[in-house]
Amino acid sequence: MSAQEQISVTSRTSEQARGQDVARLKWRHFKGRILSALGWFSILFGLGMLVVLIFDVINRATGIFSGGTNWLTWDFFNNFDSRFANRAGAKAAIVGTLYTISLTILFSFPLGVAAAIYLEEYARDNWFSRIVEINISNLAAVPSIIYGLLGLQVFARWLFLGRSILTGALTLALLVMPIIIVASRESIRAVPSSLRQASYALGATRWQTVWNVVLPQSIGGILTGSILAVSRAIGETAPLITIGALTFVPFLPRNILDIFTVLPIQIFNWTSRPQDDFRSLAAAGILVLLAILLTINALAIYLRNRYQKRY
Repeated sequence: MSAQEQISVTSRTSEQARGQDVARLKWRHFKGRILSALGWFSILFGLGMLVVLIFDVINRATGIFSGGTNWLTWDFFNNFDSRFANRAGAKAAIVGTLYTISLTILFSFPLGVAAAIYLEEYARDNWFSRIVEINISNLAAVPSIIYGLLGLQVFARWLFLGRSILTGALTLALLVMPIIIVASRESIRAVPSSLRQASYALGATRWQTVWNVVLPQSIGGILTGSILAVSRAIGETAPLITIGALTFVPFLPRNILDIFTVLPIQIFNWTSRPQDDFRSLAAAGILVLLAILLTINALAIYLRNRYQKRY
């Protein structure tokens, strides 16, 4: 074969290879467009279903679209639960929710942040710290009903706290504490080590460095993660039902050792009744619970933007 023929064969082979590469590239682009379309369809379908559900809840609670009865009135916030739908309200459930969540924050936030500081700044890299880290990661994925059983045995029975607000708050604190620890550790870990080294170079102790340098730089992420964890606790029902929170409470709790109910349990109680008016009351309770959750999430977004540090 002459040199000219060899050059011709090589040229045809190169053209065929380029053609195959172009065909493969077009096929990849085609598959990418299909996956992108499927992703957008999934997002829009999920958001569409959420919008439909929210509009249905708003219509049931207020009757704004169908001209029905408006259940979201002042009586709803000022009345206790009742056997009659037109007299029932969520006063005890709202107050019980505020009591429980306030105590949950009081117990879980300081302990969770302190544990994160210890694991990131003080703990040595040994078998004990690795076991603790693995257990914290696993506890963050444990079903909430398990925490309810733990709270029932430890707080309600062993510590004789009974079906009180304190028992519910301690149980929810155990539920959200692993999430707070993980979020706080990530925020502390994101602080550049150069800031710590600069603090040590100026003669600061380890605690002074943590208190004056690390915590101020990571407080935005810590607060955001903690608030989102607490917002999860607000909607929990299973652990509180397990420890014996009541579904019918016609009075306000007098102290943290009194029996109580919360909005998720009150909503569950109303939806289980056969009368259709109680389902409308449950829709009103869902709107109130959504308003509380959205307020907490908005606060988390504000704190993240307010205290976010850029290096």
